[in-house]
Amino acid sequence: MTTRLSSFLSAAAMTGAAFGLVAAPIAAQAQATGAAPAANPLNLPDNIQLLGETNPNMRRATARVNGDVITGTDVDHRVALTLAANGSDVQLSDEDLGQLKMQVLRNLIDETLQIQAAEAQEMPVAAAEVDAQYQRVAAQNFGTDIAKMDEYLAGVGSSVNSLKRQIEAEIAWSRLLRRNVQPFINVSDEEVEDMMARLEASRGTAEYRLGEIYLSATPETAAAVEENGVRIMEQLRAGGSFVAYARQFSEASTAAVGGDLGFVRLGQLPAELSTVAQEMQPGQLIGPISVPGGYSILYLIDKKQVLTADPRDAVLSLKQIAITFPEGMSQAQADARVTEFGNMVESIRGCGDAERAAATVNADVVSNDLRARALPEALQATILNLQVGQATPPFGSVQDGVRVLLLCGRDDPQDTSGPSRDEMMAQLTEDRVSKRAQRFLRDLRNDAYIQYN
Repeated sequence: MTTRLSSFLSAAAMTGAAFGLVAAPIAAQAQATGAAPAANPLNLPDNIQLLGETNPNMRRATARVNGDVITGTDVDHRVALTLAANGSDVQLSDEDLGQLKMQVLRNLIDETLQIQAAEAQEMPVAAAEVDAQYQRVAAQNFGTDIAKMDEYLAGVGSSVNSLKRQIEAEIAWSRLLRRNVQPFINVSDEEVEDMMARLEASRGTAEYRLGEIYLSATPETAAAVEENGVRIMEQLRAGGSFVAYARQFSEASTAAVGGDLGFVRLGQLPAELSTVAQEMQPGQLIGPISVPGGYSILYLIDKKQVLTADPRDAVLSLKQIAITFPEGMSQAQADARVTEFGNMVESIRGCGDAERAAATVNADVVSNDLRARALPEALQATILNLQVGQATPPFGSVQDGVRVLLLCGRDDPQDTSGPSRDEMMAQLTEDRVSKRAQRFLRDLRNDAYIQYN
Protein backbone atom coordinates (compact mmCIF):
# COMPACT_ATOMS: atom_id res chain seq x y z
CA MET A 1 0.00 0.00 0.00
CA THR A 2 2.76 2.43 0.91
CA THR A 3 4.23 2.29 -2.58
CA ARG A 4 0.99 3.46 -4.15
CA LEU A 5 0.53 6.14 -1.52
CA SER A 6 4.08 7.32 -2.10
CA SER A 7 3.42 7.46 -5.82
CA PHE A 8 0.35 9.62 -5.21
CA LEU A 9 2.24 11.98 -2.94
CA SER A 10 4.90 12.56 -5.57
CA ALA A 11 2.60 12.65 -8.57
CA ALA A 12 0.76 15.86 -7.77
CA ALA A 13 3.39 18.30 -8.93
CA MET A 14 4.61 16.03 -11.70
CA THR A 15 4.45 17.70 -15.11
CA GLY A 16 6.42 15.06 -17.04
CA ALA A 17 10.06 15.07 -18.10
CA ALA A 18 10.71 16.67 -21.46
CA PHE A 19 12.66 14.38 -23.78
CA GLY A 20 16.33 15.22 -23.49
CA LEU A 21 15.81 18.57 -21.82
CA VAL A 22 18.05 19.92 -19.07
CA ALA A 23 16.35 19.82 -15.69
CA ALA A 24 16.13 22.85 -13.43
CA PRO A 25 18.79 21.91 -10.85
CA ILE A 26 21.34 21.37 -13.60
CA ALA A 27 20.48 24.72 -15.10
CA ALA A 28 20.83 26.32 -11.69
CA GLN A 29 24.25 24.76 -11.21
CA ALA A 30 25.32 25.84 -14.68
CA GLN A 31 24.46 29.42 -13.77
CA ALA A 32 26.87 29.14 -10.88
CA THR A 33 29.69 28.56 -13.37
CA GLY A 34 28.87 31.69 -15.42
CA ALA A 35 30.00 35.22 -14.92
CA ALA A 36 30.87 36.01 -11.35
CA PRO A 37 28.42 38.34 -9.61
CA ALA A 38 29.50 41.56 -8.03
CA ALA A 39 31.55 40.96 -4.92
CA ASN A 40 28.97 42.53 -2.65
CA PRO A 41 25.83 43.43 -4.62
CA LEU A 42 23.89 44.33 -1.45
CA ASN A 43 26.68 46.54 -0.08
CA LEU A 44 26.75 44.59 3.18
CA PRO A 45 29.34 45.32 5.86
CA ASP A 46 32.19 42.83 6.27
CA ASN A 47 31.60 42.41 10.00
CA ILE A 48 28.01 41.43 10.71
CA GLN A 49 26.55 41.31 14.21
CA LEU A 50 23.16 39.63 14.47
CA LEU A 51 20.82 41.41 16.87
CA GLY A 52 18.22 38.65 17.27
CA GLU A 53 17.79 34.88 17.00
CA THR A 54 20.97 33.43 15.49
CA ASN A 55 19.41 30.15 14.40
CA PRO A 56 16.12 30.73 12.55
CA ASN A 57 15.55 26.98 12.26
CA MET A 58 15.13 26.66 16.02
CA ARG A 59 11.70 28.30 16.11
CA ARG A 60 8.61 26.18 16.48
CA ALA A 61 7.23 24.80 13.23
CA THR A 62 4.09 26.91 13.01
CA ALA A 63 3.24 29.87 10.81
CA ARG A 64 0.51 32.29 9.79
CA VAL A 65 0.26 32.78 6.00
CA ASN A 66 -1.78 35.83 4.97
CA GLY A 67 -3.87 35.20 8.06
CA ASP A 68 -4.30 31.42 7.62
CA VAL A 69 -2.74 29.41 10.42
CA ILE A 70 -0.50 26.35 9.99
CA THR A 71 -0.35 24.58 13.34
CA GLY A 72 2.22 22.28 14.83
CA THR A 73 -0.33 19.50 14.50
CA ASP A 74 -0.57 20.18 10.76
CA VAL A 75 3.18 19.77 10.47
CA ASP A 76 3.27 16.60 12.60
CA HIS A 77 0.48 14.97 10.59
CA ARG A 78 2.19 15.74 7.27
CA VAL A 79 5.55 14.50 8.59
CA ALA A 80 3.90 11.24 9.62
CA LEU A 81 2.31 10.94 6.17
CA THR A 82 5.66 11.58 4.50
CA LEU A 83 7.43 8.97 6.61
CA ALA A 84 4.68 6.43 5.93
CA ALA A 85 4.85 7.10 2.19
CA ASN A 86 8.62 6.60 2.38
CA GLY A 87 7.82 2.98 3.08
CA SER A 88 11.05 2.22 4.91
CA ASP A 89 12.04 1.35 8.45
CA VAL A 90 14.72 4.05 8.57
CA GLN A 91 14.78 5.91 11.86
CA LEU A 92 15.60 9.61 11.51
CA SER A 93 17.90 11.29 13.97
CA ASP A 94 16.55 14.26 15.92
CA GLU A 95 18.50 16.59 13.62
CA ASP A 96 17.17 14.96 10.43
CA LEU A 97 13.65 14.95 11.82
CA GLY A 98 13.97 18.65 12.60
CA GLN A 99 15.08 19.34 9.03
CA LEU A 100 12.19 17.28 7.69
CA LYS A 101 9.74 19.30 9.77
CA MET A 102 11.12 22.56 8.43
CA GLN A 103 10.85 21.27 4.85
CA VAL A 104 7.28 20.11 5.51
CA LEU A 105 6.45 23.54 6.89
CA ARG A 106 7.76 25.12 3.68
CA ASN A 107 5.60 22.72 1.67
CA LEU A 108 2.53 23.58 3.75
CA ILE A 109 3.18 27.29 3.24
CA ASP A 110 3.33 26.76 -0.53
CA GLU A 111 0.10 24.75 -0.43
CA THR A 112 -1.60 27.50 1.53
CA LEU A 113 -0.47 30.11 -1.00
CA GLN A 114 -1.75 27.96 -3.88
CA ILE A 115 -5.17 27.53 -2.28
CA GLN A 116 -5.38 31.24 -1.44
CA ALA A 117 -4.42 32.23 -4.99
CA ALA A 118 -7.15 30.03 -6.48
CA GLU A 119 -9.73 31.51 -4.10
CA ALA A 120 -8.59 35.07 -4.89
CA GLN A 121 -9.15 34.41 -8.58
CA GLU A 122 -12.59 32.96 -7.88
CA MET A 123 -11.54 29.37 -8.59
CA PRO A 124 -12.05 27.75 -5.16
CA VAL A 125 -11.85 23.98 -4.87
CA ALA A 126 -15.14 22.49 -3.74
CA ALA A 127 -15.14 19.99 -0.88
CA ALA A 128 -16.90 17.50 -3.16
CA GLU A 129 -13.94 17.59 -5.58
CA VAL A 130 -11.50 16.88 -2.77
CA ASP A 131 -13.66 14.06 -1.39
CA ALA A 132 -13.92 12.46 -4.84
CA GLN A 133 -10.15 12.48 -5.32
CA TYR A 134 -9.60 11.16 -1.79
CA GLN A 135 -11.97 8.28 -2.50
CA ARG A 136 -10.08 7.46 -5.71
CA VAL A 137 -6.79 7.30 -3.80
CA ALA A 138 -8.42 5.16 -1.10
CA ALA A 139 -9.90 2.81 -3.71
CA GLN A 140 -6.48 2.36 -5.36
CA ASN A 141 -4.97 1.33 -2.05
CA PHE A 142 -7.80 -0.48 -0.26
CA GLY A 143 -10.30 -1.45 -2.94
CA THR A 144 -13.93 -1.12 -1.97
CA ASP A 145 -13.25 -0.72 1.77
CA ILE A 146 -12.56 3.01 1.67
CA ALA A 147 -12.89 3.34 5.45
CA LYS A 148 -9.59 1.48 5.80
CA MET A 149 -7.83 4.53 4.39
CA ASP A 150 -9.05 6.61 7.33
CA GLU A 151 -7.86 3.91 9.74
CA TYR A 152 -4.48 3.67 8.02
CA LEU A 153 -3.83 7.41 8.21
CA ALA A 154 -4.74 7.51 11.89
CA GLY A 155 -2.58 4.44 12.50
CA VAL A 156 0.57 6.07 11.11
CA GLY A 157 -0.01 9.25 13.12
CA SER A 158 -1.44 11.35 10.31
CA SER A 159 -5.03 12.32 9.50
CA VAL A 160 -7.61 12.44 6.73
CA ASN A 161 -7.52 16.24 6.81
CA SER A 162 -3.77 16.29 6.14
CA LEU A 163 -4.09 14.28 2.95
CA LYS A 164 -7.18 16.17 1.85
CA ARG A 165 -5.35 19.45 2.35
CA GLN A 166 -2.64 18.29 -0.02
CA ILE A 167 -5.25 17.15 -2.54
CA GLU A 168 -6.98 20.54 -2.36
CA ALA A 169 -3.71 22.36 -3.02
CA GLU A 170 -2.90 20.11 -5.98
CA ILE A 171 -6.28 20.73 -7.60
CA ALA A 172 -6.04 24.47 -6.94
CA TRP A 173 -2.53 24.72 -8.40
CA SER A 174 -3.45 22.70 -11.49
CA ARG A 175 -6.44 24.98 -12.04
CA LEU A 176 -4.31 28.13 -11.69
CA LEU A 177 -1.71 26.86 -14.15
CA ARG A 178 -4.35 25.96 -16.73
CA ARG A 179 -5.75 29.51 -16.66
CA ASN A 180 -2.79 31.73 -15.83
CA VAL A 181 0.21 29.94 -17.35
CA GLN A 182 -0.59 27.40 -20.05
CA PRO A 183 -2.47 29.77 -22.43
CA PHE A 184 0.57 32.07 -22.57
CA ILE A 185 3.17 29.40 -23.42
CA ASN A 186 4.22 29.34 -27.06
CA VAL A 187 6.56 26.91 -28.80
CA SER A 188 7.35 27.64 -32.44
CA ASP A 189 7.58 25.12 -35.26
CA GLU A 190 11.22 26.12 -35.70
CA GLU A 191 12.01 25.20 -32.11
CA VAL A 192 10.37 21.80 -32.55
CA GLU A 193 12.30 21.18 -35.78
CA ASP A 194 15.56 22.20 -34.11
CA MET A 195 15.00 19.91 -31.14
CA MET A 196 14.09 16.96 -33.37
CA ALA A 197 17.18 17.56 -35.53
CA ARG A 198 19.40 17.59 -32.46
CA LEU A 199 17.74 14.43 -31.24
CA GLU A 200 18.38 12.68 -34.57
CA ALA A 201 22.00 13.85 -34.56
CA SER A 202 22.49 12.19 -31.17
CA ARG A 203 21.07 8.81 -32.32
CA GLY A 204 22.94 5.94 -30.68
CA THR A 205 24.53 8.01 -27.93
CA ALA A 206 23.87 7.11 -24.33
CA GLU A 207 21.11 8.72 -22.29
CA TYR A 208 20.94 8.47 -18.52
CA ARG A 209 17.77 8.73 -16.49
CA LEU A 210 19.02 10.24 -13.25
CA GLY A 211 17.54 11.10 -9.91
CA GLU A 212 19.19 13.98 -8.06
CA ILE A 213 19.09 15.39 -4.56
CA TYR A 214 20.65 18.85 -4.76
CA LEU A 215 21.82 20.60 -1.59
CA SER A 216 22.94 24.20 -1.99
CA ALA A 217 25.97 25.41 -0.05
CA THR A 218 28.18 28.42 0.40
CA PRO A 219 31.89 28.25 1.28
CA GLU A 220 30.89 28.88 4.90
CA THR A 221 28.25 26.11 5.02
CA ALA A 222 29.95 23.58 2.71
CA ALA A 223 31.23 21.31 5.48
CA ALA A 224 27.86 21.12 7.24
CA VAL A 225 25.98 20.56 3.98
CA GLU A 226 28.38 17.80 2.92
CA GLU A 227 27.91 16.14 6.30
CA ASN A 228 24.14 16.32 5.83
CA GLY A 229 24.57 14.72 2.39
CA VAL A 230 26.52 11.87 3.95
CA ARG A 231 23.72 11.27 6.46
CA ILE A 232 21.13 11.21 3.65
CA MET A 233 23.27 8.67 1.76
CA GLU A 234 23.38 6.49 4.87
CA GLN A 235 19.59 6.63 5.18
CA LEU A 236 19.13 5.77 1.50
CA ARG A 237 21.54 2.84 1.68
CA ALA A 238 19.64 1.62 4.74
CA GLY A 239 16.48 1.37 2.64
CA GLY A 240 15.10 4.90 2.47
CA SER A 241 13.06 5.91 -0.57
CA PHE A 242 15.04 8.15 -2.93
CA VAL A 243 11.82 9.76 -4.17
CA ALA A 244 10.68 10.61 -0.64
CA TYR A 245 14.05 12.02 0.40
CA ALA A 246 14.35 14.06 -2.79
CA ARG A 247 10.90 15.56 -2.24
CA GLN A 248 11.77 16.63 1.28
CA PHE A 249 15.46 17.55 1.13
CA SER A 250 16.38 18.50 -2.44
CA GLU A 251 16.52 22.24 -3.07
CA ALA A 252 15.97 21.88 -6.82
CA SER A 253 12.64 22.30 -8.58
CA THR A 254 12.74 18.59 -9.47
CA ALA A 255 12.11 17.83 -5.80
CA ALA A 256 8.42 17.92 -6.73
CA VAL A 257 8.91 14.84 -8.94
CA GLY A 258 11.14 12.95 -6.55
CA GLY A 259 14.36 14.35 -8.01
CA ASP A 260 13.78 12.74 -11.42
CA LEU A 261 15.74 14.59 -14.13
CA GLY A 262 14.35 12.38 -16.89
CA PHE A 263 16.69 11.09 -19.61
CA VAL A 264 19.66 13.39 -20.21
CA ARG A 265 22.89 13.09 -22.18
CA LEU A 266 26.31 13.60 -20.65
CA GLY A 267 26.79 16.88 -22.51
CA GLN A 268 23.76 18.31 -20.74
CA LEU A 269 25.24 17.65 -17.30
CA PRO A 270 27.79 19.69 -15.37
CA ALA A 271 31.25 18.19 -15.79
CA GLU A 272 31.31 16.96 -12.18
CA LEU A 273 28.12 14.95 -12.69
CA SER A 274 28.81 13.69 -16.22
CA THR A 275 32.13 12.18 -15.10
CA VAL A 276 30.34 10.22 -12.37
CA ALA A 277 27.23 9.31 -14.37
CA GLN A 278 29.07 7.61 -17.23
CA GLU A 279 30.59 5.11 -14.79
CA MET A 280 27.32 4.29 -12.98
CA GLN A 281 25.13 1.23 -13.42
CA PRO A 282 21.31 1.28 -13.12
CA GLY A 283 20.32 1.16 -9.47
CA GLN A 284 23.60 2.68 -8.28
CA LEU A 285 23.72 5.60 -5.83
CA ILE A 286 26.69 7.99 -5.53
CA GLY A 287 27.28 11.11 -3.47
CA PRO A 288 27.55 13.66 -2.12
CA ILE A 289 29.33 15.07 -5.18
CA SER A 290 30.75 18.58 -5.02
CA VAL A 291 29.21 20.73 -7.78
CA PRO A 292 29.12 24.50 -8.35
CA GLY A 293 26.85 25.93 -5.68
CA GLY A 294 26.54 22.86 -3.48
CA TYR A 295 26.43 19.07 -3.45
CA SER A 296 24.47 16.47 -5.41
CA ILE A 297 23.47 12.89 -4.70
CA LEU A 298 22.91 10.93 -7.92
CA TYR A 299 20.81 7.81 -8.49
CA LEU A 300 20.93 6.13 -11.92
CA ILE A 301 17.38 4.97 -12.61
CA ASP A 302 17.92 3.71 -16.15
CA LYS A 303 20.21 3.95 -19.17
CA LYS A 304 19.48 3.66 -22.90
CA GLN A 305 20.66 4.61 -26.37
CA VAL A 306 19.00 7.59 -28.08
CA LEU A 307 16.53 6.51 -30.81
CA THR A 308 17.89 2.96 -30.63
CA ALA A 309 15.88 -0.13 -29.81
CA ASP A 310 16.54 -1.35 -26.27
CA PRO A 311 16.58 -5.18 -25.94
CA ARG A 312 14.97 -4.75 -22.53
CA ASP A 313 11.83 -3.53 -24.29
CA ALA A 314 11.38 -6.96 -25.87
CA VAL A 315 8.03 -8.54 -24.97
CA LEU A 316 8.67 -12.00 -23.55
CA SER A 317 6.23 -14.89 -23.31
CA LEU A 318 7.27 -16.81 -20.22
CA LYS A 319 6.26 -19.84 -18.23
CA GLN A 320 7.26 -19.88 -14.58
CA ILE A 321 7.70 -23.32 -13.08
CA ALA A 322 7.95 -23.30 -9.29
CA ILE A 323 8.12 -25.66 -6.33
CA THR A 324 7.55 -24.96 -2.65
CA PHE A 325 8.90 -26.65 0.46
CA PRO A 326 6.64 -27.83 3.31
CA GLU A 327 7.36 -26.30 6.72
CA GLY A 328 9.65 -28.48 8.78
CA MET A 329 11.40 -30.12 5.80
CA SER A 330 15.00 -30.97 6.64
CA GLN A 331 17.90 -29.46 4.70
CA ALA A 332 18.74 -32.87 3.22
CA GLN A 333 15.18 -33.31 1.99
CA ALA A 334 15.16 -29.78 0.55
CA ASP A 335 18.44 -30.42 -1.27
CA ALA A 336 17.04 -33.61 -2.74
CA ARG A 337 13.90 -31.82 -3.93
CA VAL A 338 15.99 -29.07 -5.57
CA THR A 339 18.07 -31.71 -7.36
CA GLU A 340 14.90 -33.46 -8.55
CA PHE A 341 13.55 -30.12 -9.75
CA GLY A 342 16.77 -29.36 -11.66
CA ASN A 343 16.66 -32.74 -13.39
CA MET A 344 13.04 -32.12 -14.39
CA VAL A 345 13.94 -28.75 -15.91
CA GLU A 346 16.70 -30.33 -17.99
CA SER A 347 14.20 -32.89 -19.31
CA ILE A 348 11.76 -30.28 -20.70
CA ARG A 349 11.47 -30.38 -24.49
CA GLY A 350 10.02 -26.98 -25.32
CA CYS A 351 7.21 -24.97 -23.82
CA GLY A 352 4.56 -27.45 -24.88
CA ASP A 353 6.19 -30.02 -22.59
CA ALA A 354 6.28 -27.76 -19.51
CA GLU A 355 3.01 -28.85 -17.88
CA ARG A 356 3.78 -32.57 -18.29
CA ALA A 357 7.30 -32.23 -16.89
CA ALA A 358 6.16 -30.03 -13.99
CA ALA A 359 3.54 -32.57 -12.95
CA THR A 360 6.25 -35.18 -12.36
CA VAL A 361 7.61 -33.17 -9.41
CA ASN A 362 4.33 -31.54 -8.34
CA ALA A 363 5.42 -28.09 -9.57
CA ASP A 364 3.16 -25.19 -10.49
CA VAL A 365 3.18 -23.57 -13.93
CA VAL A 366 2.11 -19.94 -14.55
CA SER A 367 2.20 -18.22 -17.96
CA ASN A 368 2.73 -14.49 -18.44
CA ASP A 369 3.73 -11.93 -21.08
CA LEU A 370 5.88 -8.99 -19.99
CA ARG A 371 8.71 -6.72 -21.06
CA ALA A 372 12.21 -7.81 -20.15
CA ARG A 373 12.84 -4.59 -18.22
CA ALA A 374 10.02 -5.56 -15.83
CA LEU A 375 12.12 -8.48 -14.57
CA PRO A 376 14.61 -8.10 -11.70
CA GLU A 377 17.83 -6.69 -13.07
CA ALA A 378 19.78 -9.83 -12.14
CA LEU A 379 17.54 -11.88 -14.46
CA GLN A 380 17.37 -9.53 -17.45
CA ALA A 381 20.70 -10.43 -19.06
CA THR A 382 20.13 -14.14 -18.46
CA ILE A 383 16.65 -14.24 -19.99
CA LEU A 384 17.67 -12.11 -22.99
CA ASN A 385 20.43 -14.60 -23.86
CA LEU A 386 18.03 -17.56 -23.98
CA GLN A 387 16.60 -19.17 -27.10
CA VAL A 388 12.91 -20.03 -27.28
CA GLY A 389 12.32 -23.24 -25.32
CA GLN A 390 15.26 -22.71 -22.96
CA ALA A 391 14.99 -22.06 -19.23
CA THR A 392 16.95 -20.01 -16.73
CA PRO A 393 18.94 -21.79 -14.03
CA PRO A 394 16.83 -22.47 -10.90
CA PHE A 395 16.70 -19.56 -8.45
CA GLY A 396 15.04 -18.82 -5.11
CA SER A 397 15.20 -20.23 -1.61
CA VAL A 398 13.54 -22.76 0.67
CA GLN A 399 11.51 -19.97 2.26
CA ASP A 400 10.33 -18.35 -0.99
CA GLY A 401 10.30 -21.39 -3.23
CA VAL A 402 12.56 -22.36 -6.13
CA ARG A 403 11.60 -21.61 -9.72
CA VAL A 404 12.77 -21.24 -13.30
CA LEU A 405 11.54 -19.10 -16.18
CA LEU A 406 10.99 -20.84 -19.50
CA LEU A 407 11.18 -18.60 -22.60
CA CYS A 408 8.29 -19.40 -24.94
CA GLY A 409 8.34 -16.39 -27.25
CA ARG A 410 10.03 -13.06 -27.84
CA ASP A 411 8.98 -9.98 -29.79
CA ASP A 412 12.00 -7.72 -30.17
CA PRO A 413 11.49 -3.94 -30.26
CA GLN A 414 12.01 -2.00 -33.46
CA ASP A 415 14.30 1.01 -33.72
CA THR A 416 12.35 4.04 -32.63
CA SER A 417 11.95 7.12 -34.76
CA GLY A 418 11.61 9.20 -31.61
CA PRO A 419 8.73 11.42 -30.56
CA SER A 420 6.36 12.80 -33.17
CA ARG A 421 6.14 16.53 -33.85
CA ASP A 422 3.05 16.76 -31.65
CA GLU A 423 4.76 14.85 -28.84
CA MET A 424 7.86 17.05 -29.05
CA MET A 425 5.68 20.16 -29.06
CA ALA A 426 3.88 18.88 -25.94
CA GLN A 427 7.17 18.08 -24.20
CA LEU A 428 8.65 21.51 -24.86
CA THR A 429 5.42 23.18 -23.77
CA GLU A 430 5.29 21.12 -20.60
CA ASP A 431 8.85 22.04 -19.72
CA ARG A 432 8.10 25.75 -20.11
CA VAL A 433 4.91 25.46 -18.07
CA SER A 434 6.94 23.83 -15.28
CA LYS A 435 9.52 26.63 -15.29
CA ARG A 436 6.86 29.34 -15.42
CA ALA A 437 5.02 27.62 -12.55
CA GLN A 438 8.14 27.90 -10.41
CA ARG A 439 8.29 31.64 -11.06
CA PHE A 440 4.57 31.94 -10.34
CA LEU A 441 4.99 30.26 -6.96
CA ARG A 442 8.04 32.39 -6.20
CA ASP A 443 5.98 35.52 -6.86
CA LEU A 444 3.29 34.28 -4.47
CA ARG A 445 5.92 33.79 -1.78
CA ASN A 446 7.39 37.24 -2.39
CA ASP A 447 3.97 38.91 -1.98
CA ALA A 448 2.88 36.89 1.06
CA TYR A 449 2.70 38.02 4.68
CA ILE A 450 4.17 35.15 6.65
CA GLN A 451 4.61 35.17 10.43
CA TYR A 452 6.44 32.40 12.30
CA ASN A 453 5.75 31.46 15.90
